[in-house]
Amino acid sequence: MNKQNLNWLWLSVIIIILDQVTKVLIEHHLAFGEIVYVTSFFNIDHLQNFGAAFSFLNIPGGQQRWMFSLISFVISIVLIIWLLRLQSGKRSKAFALALIIGGALSNFWDRFVTGFVIDFLDFHYGELHWPSFNIADSAVCVGAVILIISLLRGKK
Repeated sequence: MNKQNLNWLWLSVIIIILDQVTKVLIEHHLAFGEIVYVTSFFNIDHLQNFGAAFSFLNIPGGQQRWMFSLISFVISIVLIIWLLRLQSGKRSKAFALALIIGGALSNFWDRFVTGFVIDFLDFHYGELHWPSFNIADSAVCVGAVILIISLLRGKK
């Protein structure tokens, strides 16, 4: 067990704080459903996502709330254990794990407390929109890509 890797959890805490602060700002400054047009390809909106990342299974009042809460919590515990067992010097893997842990725990908290997460980052091209997402979703996705690349590089 490598307790030094616990220092990477500060990155997880930063992700959680950034995500929660941005969601509070959205709640306080935009009405539900309101859209602020920023550029020709980016809007800020206020949506409630009852499903998983990128609105997968977004069904208000559905039982997926508890399923996604449990999945997020269990995955976070597994990743913390992985982080603790990771050898020293595996910085890209530790960085990636910390990003995923922070994003998963922040969205877990929202689902557990309110039953939904607030999504507000809306990228689009013309009428084609990527599903809205938040800072936690971004951290999970970036962390997953970095983790996959570092795992593939380690297979050489």
